[in-house]
Amino acid sequence: MTIDVSCPETKLRLVFDNGLILGPGKVALLEAIQATGSITAAARQTSISYRKTRHLVDALNGAFGQPLVRSSKGGADHGGAHLTPLGLDIIARYRRVEQQTRSAVDAHFADLKHTLTLLDDEHT
Repeated sequence: MTIDVSCPETKLRLVFDNGLILGPGKVALLEAIQATGSITAAARQTSISYRKTRHLVDALNGAFGQPLVRSSKGGADHGGAHLTPLGLDIIARYRRVEQQTRSAVDAHFADLKHTLTLLDDEHT
């Protein structure tokens, strides 16, 4: 079976020296927290258990020396969660690198497809 080399899927995972791995799942979780204003709602939206979501948020908050997510418990204002400026910056940087990576992969594999076409033409 021949594969279509012109469109491989790209999933960016950044591995930091403190052990943190930042990839599409954690970034989607941060985006869901920002969109919903709630850690609970973000957990539901991303199909991650609340317990695991809390663990991920705590790990992300500790990994960069400053929190990425701020949350408040219920009460008169019903609590909620939002990303800090650092959290928003991390997402923006990740998405930029992801797009640059996607563009580079697309270019390299389009070139590979062209090379394979030329080789295939030589053998026919």
